[in-house]
Amino acid sequence: MIRVEVAYALPDRQILIPLQLAEGTTALQAVQMSGIAGEVGGLDLSAISMGIFSRLLDGRASPMPKDYVLRDHDRIELYRPLQLDPKQARLLRAARKVEREQRAVQHNKEQA
Repeated sequence: MIRVEVAYALPDRQILIPLQLAEGTTALQAVQMSGIAGEVGGLDLSAISMGIFSRLLDGRASPMPKDYVLRDHDRIELYRPLQLDPKQARLLRAARKVEREQRAVQHNKEQA
């Protein structure tokens, strides 16, 4: 038997589900056995990204969740989708910065 944890972070809380599983269990099987989909409404296990200790199981540098055989004390992390693309977030921050600077210049002109 191996011991693992399934972890999922919500904006207001973190869910950690400890499991004892047979050797040879995959990451996807463990997540399915954890029952986390029932605890978190709207969680689609077929579409969610997973990782082991922040290392993405994406089939590139690491195997896919259905292929990754767990080791004792692994932590399977489920990753929420990004709310905003990082490039779009940078563009929005830059636009807000320009807007603040323009308001400051306008405010200084009014004070003069």
